[in-house]
Amino acid sequence: MTKPDRRQMKSAARLYAVQALFQMEASGQTVEAVTREFETHRFGAVYEEDEMVEGDVDHFRKLVDQAVNWQAKIDQMTDRALVAKWPIDRIDPVLRALFRAAGGEMLDGGTPPKVVITEFVDIAKAFFPDGKEPKFVNAVLDHMAREARPDAF
Repeated sequence: MTKPDRRQMKSAARLYAVQALFQMEASGQTVEAVTREFETHRFGAVYEEDEMVEGDVDHFRKLVDQAVNWQAKIDQMTDRALVAKWPIDRIDPVLRALFRAAGGEMLDGGTPPKVVITEFVDIAKAFFPDGKEPKFVNAVLDHMAREARPDAF
């Protein structure tokens, strides 16, 4: 197996962050318990083209921390991007976790918004390979990115 590149490791960290945020909401576990579990038992379990991809642990921790610490702000941004009749608490919990992880990365400002959008649309495709969700995710994240980082557009 070849050593994964930095981009693959960050992509894997994003997927893990979405899974961890989902697990926190579904189980009521603390951020500390979930991150410890992921770092101990899950890292290295993402497969890309039949190869295991190691996750970037630092990026994973940063994404989860940002999503938790900035959750109210991220949820408000997400609500503004959604149709009025569909507030964030009514959408699929996987999508909610995805928007929180992506929103945290956007607010951090270290990654160009278009990269964040592309990465998280790819994650949506992994969770919903046959659905309309990836297009929905693209539209919501584009709206969120324009609010969080108007200078980038």
